[in-house]
Amino acid sequence: MLVTQVTELSKSRSKVYIDQEFAFVLYKGELRLYHIKEGEELRTEDYRTIMQEVLPKRAKLRAMNLLQGREYTTSQLRTKLQQGYYPPEIIEQAIEYVAGFHYIDDLRYAVDYITYHENSRSRRRIEQDLQGKGISSATIEEAWQNWRENGGEQDEQSMIRELLRKKHYDAAEETDWKERQKIYAFLARKGFSQEAIRKAIGGMHSDDF
Repeated sequence: MLVTQVTELSKSRSKVYIDQEFAFVLYKGELRLYHIKEGEELRTEDYRTIMQEVLPKRAKLRAMNLLQGREYTTSQLRTKLQQGYYPPEIIEQAIEYVAGFHYIDDLRYAVDYITYHENSRSRRRIEQDLQGKGISSATIEEAWQNWRENGGEQDEQSMIRELLRKKHYDAAEETDWKERQKIYAFLARKGFSQEAIRKAIGGMHSDDF
């Protein structure tokens, strides 16, 4: 294995390329330890040590440190590790490691997210948010089922009415078409369906305020 390039990433770390392809990032002390220099061969046993011992341990510790600060989905954690230039196989080892201790759990994350936002966001908006965090549709659906089994219930029409109360909007008295369109657009951006919006606004009366 020929080391074809070593480029400085920071004062303490460098990117190493083997046979013209990016391989990994090491600290400069490790470059010296494993005799890694441009134009020289990397010994097979040193490469094996780096890939099987040095980097897996480092990636697992990095994942653990990240999870101490906040909760991540699997996709989010993978992205953070990719930003650290860990090789793909090392990233998957780290994810498998923390998942084994249930430090990451997409289903738990989704259920918690639904519970936290159930009274402020529509189902569609919640699902869009979770998909944006890299959670699969199947996991999201399972999360809704778990949430319902634990007594969760979402009334979107009541949520819409509450939002309109906060905006001091009275559907029974509002006759300006443009204002009504603005309200429809506002609620649609919140993720509510046209049917839910029509039912909520159509069912509102001034004495509801």
